Amino acid sequence: MGFQPIVPQTGLVGWRFLERTAETQRVAFEKSPELLRDLEYFKENVGDMTTAEDLVNDYRMLKVALGAFGLEDDLDKRAYVLKALVEGTDADDSFANRMVDTRYQEFSKAFGYGNLIGARVGQSDFAENVLDAYKVQKFEVAVGESDESMRLAMVFVREIGEFANADGADDSAWFEIMGNPPMRQIFETAFGLPTSIGLLDVDTQRDIFRDKCTKLFGDSSLAVFKEGENIDKMLRTFFIRKQISEGTGESVPGTTALTLLTNSSAAMASFFQSRLS
Repeated sequence: MGFQPIVPQTGLVGWRFLERTAETQRVAFEKSPELLRDLEYFKENVGDMTTAEDLVNDYRMLKVALGAFGLEDDLDKRAYVLKALVEGTDADDSFANRMVDTRYQEFSKAFGYGNLIGARVGQSDFAENVLDAYKVQKFEVAVGESDESMRLAMVFVREIGEFANADGADDSAWFEIMGNPPMRQIFETAFGLPTSIGLLDVDTQRDIFRDKCTKLFGDSSLAVFKEGENIDKMLRTFFIRKQISEGTGESVPGTTALTLLTNSSAAMASFFQSRLS
């Protein structure tokens, strides 16, 4: 049996412990026999995956390929995965580009099967890049088996810099976050938003996210997360709100004040009404 990451407590206390010990735990986790077998198999066979069909028809290869992009839960959706790979990402109306989950765009683009440049599996650094991503994702998944909130926090820390430093329109970055399930869950929880906002049109959703960001950080731009103190503030708020929603936040500093805010149903109702009017 491989190493199982240790998360002895929930919430902020558990997160601080994980921050201190993550690297040591990661090293131990990456020595797990099952993980090592997956890595070796992918490395030995990736060059033979010259078509999207080759990849999708090899369960072990597809497990690593999807896992590297946080999509391992879709292993049984082979027709779905194949369509995303075959159509590529060059065309704006390709299947991957039309999907709500933006991780599929990254997945399809990385392998390149449906793009003009063609399959990238033969490139010298391709296998190494995929395997590095897979190891990171597998460690986060293993942490999530002990505490899903910790996994989400790890994803946030790993990915937020890309959005904060993105070139181009800030709106595009917000749309990408809205289409990235782990990141969206972090933002919805920290901003005190119900998952039902996903039923609104995307422009309204974006405006709500931006408004909440302004209220918490004084700016609607994701560039606020270039500052480490704002990343820490986001995570503190996330964990406090998460514990409140689970009824375990009584001993967390700041919980009382945040509970008053969370329980202000009239204010929340007014907020949504103003956005929909």
